[in-house]
Amino acid sequence: MSNITIKINVEKITKLKLFKGEQGTYLNAVLIETPDSQYSDFMIVEESTREERESGTKSKIIGNGKVLKPKQEQAPAQAPAPAQSQSVQEPIDDLPF
Repeated sequence: MSNITIKINVEKITKLKLFKGEQGTYLNAVLIETPDSQYSDFMIVEESTREERESGTKSKIIGNGKVLKPKQEQAPAQAPAPAQSQSVQEPIDDLPF
């Protein structure tokens, strides 16, 4: 499974879209896949209201997202087989010990 990392420019959030919940202040947003984009895999937009959709108002882009793909496990490189020597070495008899 892959993770998606996101970046949101909080300065672009429309403050009127923020609402209080039980455990904090929230913003409903939508993650839209952008497979043909050269910059990111997703864009994040503020969720639009019914009135905004009916009037044709486009949602404001507030960020983007990218799929973090796990590193592919590389097969361990096989050590090359030791080269076969064509000649047989003679033992050295003139060592001082």
